[in-house]
Amino acid sequence: MAGHSQFKNIMHRKGKQDAVRSKLFSKLAREITVSAKLGLPDPNMNPRLRAAILAARAENMPKDNIERAIKKASGGDSENYEEIRYEGYGPAGAALIVESMTDNRNRTASDVRSYFTKAGGNLAETGAVAFMFDRVGLIEFETGVASADAMLEAAVDAGADDVVSSENGHEIYCDQGALADVSKALEAQFGEPRTSKLIWKPQNTVSVDDETAEKLMRLMETLEDHDDVQNVYGNFEFSDAFMAKMEE
Repeated sequence: MAGHSQFKNIMHRKGKQDAVRSKLFSKLAREITVSAKLGLPDPNMNPRLRAAILAARAENMPKDNIERAIKKASGGDSENYEEIRYEGYGPAGAALIVESMTDNRNRTASDVRSYFTKAGGNLAETGAVAFMFDRVGLIEFETGVASADAMLEAAVDAGADDVVSSENGHEIYCDQGALADVSKALEAQFGEPRTSKLIWKPQNTVSVDDETAEKLMRLMETLEDHDDVQNVYGNFEFSDAFMAKMEE
């Protein structure tokens, strides 16, 4: 399991999401508005908007908030956000990809660069680490919807490339161009997924010692706490002992 997924699990189990609920809702609403603005306001005709709504529902975002964010896209007063990807190296040379949505690229770039520097890493040029990742589709279901074998069989039949089942749920990976079709096929069989989105999946992960893991955790927390940062991905892997320590 890559550092991004491990980080999310730790934050969820420690209740970190509740502590930043309003900020999280703001980021989710921003993605919904931008998705609706770039395509149609109908989630059935706009895969990106549908994915944004699924992500919002997974965090128990109120229906009114979701509808308000969609309506905002058609209003003349909606902000113009620019999507920018930052790439860099964290402690011990761990590769990181930071996806942002900002109305001030100078502010965001300055902040992200300072976070990397303070963590002992450095921000690099676009493309510097992306070649170590694959842009793929990810569909997630709760553990209880199917057994690991049943999910694997259904996912393969739907055109998926890989399935990882654990106590945290089923993760189905597919080609980015097949995300909508695979997601639709699995939803017909198991109901609405927890998540259906495009991600940056590391081709290989590197194990880091606990001291480096703590530094990476702090860096990822700082990045994800920034209003303009939507997602952070890494190619590192924490030890089981570190995971157990963090989840206490």
